[in-house]
Amino acid sequence: MDNAIQTNGGYWEGWGTSLCWWANRLGYNETLTQKSADLFFDAQKGLGLNIMRYNVGGGDDPTHHHITRTDSDVPGWMYIDANGERKYDYTADARQLNVVKAAMKAAGQDAYLEIFSNSPPYFMTNSGCSTGNFKAEENNIKDDEYDDFAEYMAHVANYMTREMKLKVKSVSPMNEPNTNYWPAMNYKQEGCHIDAGEAQSKLLVLTKEALGRYGLNDIVLTTSDETNPGKQIEEIKTLTPDARAAINRISVHTYGVNSIREMGQLAKDEKINLWMSEVDGNGTAGQNAGEMAAGLWLAEKIITDIQALEPSAWVLWQVIDTHISKEGYKGRRDGGPLRTQGGYWGTACANHDTGEILLTQKYYAFGQFSRYIRPGSQLILCPTERRSGVKALAAKDKKQLTIVCTNTTAQEKDLTIDLSEFKLKGSLKQIRTSGQFQDGEHWSETDLGKIKDSNLQVTLIPNSVTTFQISTK
Repeated sequence: MDNAIQTNGGYWEGWGTSLCWWANRLGYNETLTQKSADLFFDAQKGLGLNIMRYNVGGGDDPTHHHITRTDSDVPGWMYIDANGERKYDYTADARQLNVVKAAMKAAGQDAYLEIFSNSPPYFMTNSGCSTGNFKAEENNIKDDEYDDFAEYMAHVANYMTREMKLKVKSVSPMNEPNTNYWPAMNYKQEGCHIDAGEAQSKLLVLTKEALGRYGLNDIVLTTSDETNPGKQIEEIKTLTPDARAAINRISVHTYGVNSIREMGQLAKDEKINLWMSEVDGNGTAGQNAGEMAAGLWLAEKIITDIQALEPSAWVLWQVIDTHISKEGYKGRRDGGPLRTQGGYWGTACANHDTGEILLTQKYYAFGQFSRYIRPGSQLILCPTERRSGVKALAAKDKKQLTIVCTNTTAQEKDLTIDLSEFKLKGSLKQIRTSGQFQDGEHWSETDLGKIKDSNLQVTLIPNSVTTFQISTK
């Protein structure tokens, strides 16, 4: 099939989310932990996400108190004892690990666990601070600590895999490194600048070697998880031959989309796997769409990213970006409820006072993809008219063809899709999300379509995301 995605041998690896910072915030609460596992990772009860990106915290200097968010102060696995010796504390990040366990159980056999780092431990940095260097555009790993940091990541991967029985499948040792986003004493989060070229190459080679010492040669090592495709391409081109040989996958974020098609083509030319490993935003789409506006933006973002990159996975940054709590956490105040009439980050809000997770139309729009296009499918690109307000993405597995369509206009759209190259059984199921949260549709089965002469003839209602499932031979 000419328009089928061939990345990773045509095998779709799935949909996911990072676990920081929300899992660090709510993992203390058994009720919220289980609800998050059901709502985000169970394919019957919720979104059916199967990819979990676990943040191996660097852990900041215990005398620092500059991070003001309640969720992003992620504990490190290592500390310095009274004698000045470095030791591991395997319980320090218990909250995030509680969510990992529940999430992997909910995801079942499709569960895919990746670990990633925003910063090394503070004592491995030049600034002595895990949020970055005093000059944010300068390297923050000490020249003699690259080996120790690589060992740190491999040690965590080994402990989680062998001691905790949480199989780590890939490791990303740096996050958006060649940027000036990460200043020391940052109020927001950990981060670490690492120059493109020699510095990044050194870390990748050493991490591969460290994993090998633990017998973890089957773990996938990724590139730098850069903020946009253009910058990721630059960094790949500056890697040493040894570093390029060490990596097994390109992971890129799409906060910017410059050179996005070139990024996809580079992965094809290199014959290497490619993920869209992080993005979100407060964008909106649609016409007078109200609470659907954020969901429509996410649905279109998913489709446009996949059309341009042709990745084998698509991963949202955080499914929960804000929390409600009278007490807050560590003397800090939570962000409070989502303002769902506009754009917002995340798909839900955790209420720690009531033990509830409050969902949104953006959550349900995401599920129009993740619940029905499952790991093992092959994705198919669907060209649509640029100004029609309609976008589509399809996938095929052994039993059925799945097509997800968006309509971001205020009018009904009649659509005919030629399915003549598929052997259809004729059974058609339609699922739709639309309207406002209280009285709208949430994965609701509808009947505005039919199959006639190998054509799918449908009507897309205004400001909606609709999934069609057609059984095949």
